[in-house]
Amino acid sequence: MLLIEEKRIPINIELVPMRSYGDKPESFLRLVPSGLLPALLVETNDGRKQVVTESQVIMELLDQWHPVEDGFKQMMPAEDDDVGRQRYRQLSNLERELFSWWCTLIFRPEGPGFSSSGMLGKLMGKSSEPAMSGAMSGFLECLQKVDNALASTDGPWFFDWADHPTMIDFIFVSHVERMLASAAFWKGLDLRSAKYQQQFPALNAWLDAFEKRECYLAFKSDYYTHVKDIPPQYGPGYDGGFEDERLLFQKNISGKDGKSWSLPLSFDDDLQPLYRGPPLPLCVLKAAGIIADNGELASEGTSYENADPEKMEEACRQMAGHKLASNGQNVAKFAARGGPKGSRNPRKGFGAELADPYAMSDEQLIPSVETALKSVCIALLSQGGPSAHDAALKEMKENLQTQISEDQARDVASSLAYLRDRVGVPRDLPLASARQLRAHLNAAIDVLH
Repeated sequence: MLLIEEKRIPINIELVPMRSYGDKPESFLRLVPSGLLPALLVETNDGRKQVVTESQVIMELLDQWHPVEDGFKQMMPAEDDDVGRQRYRQLSNLERELFSWWCTLIFRPEGPGFSSSGMLGKLMGKSSEPAMSGAMSGFLECLQKVDNALASTDGPWFFDWADHPTMIDFIFVSHVERMLASAAFWKGLDLRSAKYQQQFPALNAWLDAFEKRECYLAFKSDYYTHVKDIPPQYGPGYDGGFEDERLLFQKNISGKDGKSWSLPLSFDDDLQPLYRGPPLPLCVLKAAGIIADNGELASEGTSYENADPEKMEEACRQMAGHKLASNGQNVAKFAARGGPKGSRNPRKGFGAELADPYAMSDEQLIPSVETALKSVCIALLSQGGPSAHDAALKEMKENLQTQISEDQARDVASSLAYLRDRVGVPRDLPLASARQLRAHLNAAIDVLH
């Protein structure tokens, strides 16, 4: 999808659930009996249809069919660029090597570390350094190779001849994004921290460059969504690595640290940088009158770390509020699956922990859940600065206490928690808005409990 957006390829897209999230429609299975995703349906001039299901092949075909001479951006080294083609192959092999080390680190139990706190370290008389397993060392060493490859070019991308990300950048970033989330959650390894910005400066500059592009925001997930969608695709992650940091990061990512999903929210997130690029669609930032760090209104290609924090918070809240208000009745029905008579699944379960597409709502609870969500929405949509928001939160609290009966309060709170845990990024909202929705739902839950 990033390649399609970057090249601006006209294409029809239909969404199909992954196997771990639900059943695929029969119409899709007739075209793709294997059920593999992604799938590209190609229809030739004579009416014949062919399906391609290998991600990298799909990207290469789309690039070939939309060449530079027709006005589309170049994504691969030119056919006569032997050096560039060789570098592309080398980088593709490096991406596979990095993927292999990631799988070894995350999806297999770690061995002992070579430091004083690890068994082998004690036998070898090592000094008191944090224990680091062979898998962790191998993963970090491979990341160093990636950093070196990026540092060898003049710009942030893997190739110098483009001022935009190319094919190999897209191939890397889809897995690197998962690596950032999984390494933090299961290993206590924050690759975006100041320490690793110094160790891997080119890698972090590359990530910053991606985050400055609006099209990347549309597809960038958050760590919580990733750690929920990774296990059904790759298998369970194993806890290990740097334990103290891991425990802190797990609480942060899961919203259990009392800060990351709780009001009042900090301007930025402790673990996931929000403002290295546009945190919201440019049209939202423009409507809110938010000035980027380059001094321009709602600008792409720059950061927003110095933007007006009150304006930014209000814009993030209001985007969540508008999204909730635009589909309130259906959201209330969905949330009511969390009631005592909800979540009854007459069919089957799926691999993803929170996926239950056939779950039924607690029909008796829906009106009360909708009432609660309306109060949450009022708080999200408040405008006029912090004092107006404080007044809206007070109004929300009073409404919940007077409009939700005591005998239903706990069940409505369970429904709001059901919804909170299923707010997906970027499917529902970008992270800067999603954290506001989660935090306001938690504020309502606290009142009802």
